[in-house]
Amino acid sequence: MAFVTPLCLYGVDPGTGTARRPELGVMLLLCSMHLSPSPIFFFLACLSLMDAVYSTAISPKLLIDLLSDRKTISFPACMIQLFIEHLLAAAEVFLLVVMAYDRYVAICKPLHYLTIMNRKVCILSLVVSWAGGFSHSVIQLVSVYNLPFCGPNVIDHFLCDMYPLLELACTDTYLIGLTVVANGGTICVVVFILLLLSYGIILTSLKTHSQEGRRKALSTCSSHITVVVLFFVPCIFVYVRPVSTFPIDKPISVFFTVITPMLNPLIYTLRNSEMKNAMKKLWCRKLNTDRI
Repeated sequence: MAFVTPLCLYGVDPGTGTARRPELGVMLLLCSMHLSPSPIFFFLACLSLMDAVYSTAISPKLLIDLLSDRKTISFPACMIQLFIEHLLAAAEVFLLVVMAYDRYVAICKPLHYLTIMNRKVCILSLVVSWAGGFSHSVIQLVSVYNLPFCGPNVIDHFLCDMYPLLELACTDTYLIGLTVVANGGTICVVVFILLLLSYGIILTSLKTHSQEGRRKALSTCSSHITVVVLFFVPCIFVYVRPVSTFPIDKPISVFFTVITPMLNPLIYTLRNSEMKNAMKKLWCRKLNTDRI
C-alpha cells in the first residue's frame, strides 16, 4: 500500500546544494569546545540531537518528493516515519520541561544548583524524557496500525501523521480521534501551561536579583520562552481538535517539523554568552588552520 504526498519547501544551501543543519553544528560545537560543566549544555546537546533526528525523519523524504514526479511512500515506511516523528517530538516536550526546571534551580537556587542538578539527575531526566516519548509514540502507532485502509490511499500532506491517516480509514475513527487528542493534544496543552507558569515564577523571583543578574536571567529565559512558543503553539493548533484536516495544516506542519528544529539551537546559542564565546574561539581556530 502506498500513500501519495504533495510537494513542500525545505531550506537548501544554494552554494553547496546541501540542507542547512544548524542543530548538528551546535551539537558539534558543544562536543568540540571545553565549556563549563553546566547541565544546561548537556541538555542543549541532547535537544540539538533530538532536533537533528526529528527533522531527518521527515526532510529527506520531503526533498526526494521535490525532485520526483511520483510521490509515494510504503505503508511500513509511513508507520516508521509516524513512530519516529512522535517519539522525538514527545521526548523534546519532556526535555523542555526538564530545561525549564534547570533554569528555575539555576536562577532561584544558584548556590544549590550543581548539587540538585547533578549528573545522576541529568541522566535520569533524559531517560524519563525518552521513556515518555516512547510511550506516547507507541500509543499513536497502535491506534492506526491495524486500521482498514480501503483506498484511495492518498494523503493530502507531506508526511504521515495521525489525522491524515485517520481520514483514510474505512471505519469510524471518532473514538481513536479522542485518544489522539487525549494523548497528544492534552500533553501539549498541559505542558505548555506548566512551562509558562514556571517561567512566570522565575521572572517574578528576579525582583530580588541585581540588575546584572536580572539581565542575564532575562536573556536566558527569553530564549527558552521563544523556543517553547514556536514549538507548542503549532502543535496545539494541529492536535487539539477533532479529527479533521485543513489546507493550513501543511505550512504549519512545515514550521514545527522543519523550521523550528533548525531555529531552536540558534535561539539558544545566540542568547548564551558562553556559547557565543565558544563559537568565536572555534571560528578563530578555523581561520588559523586555513592560513597554515
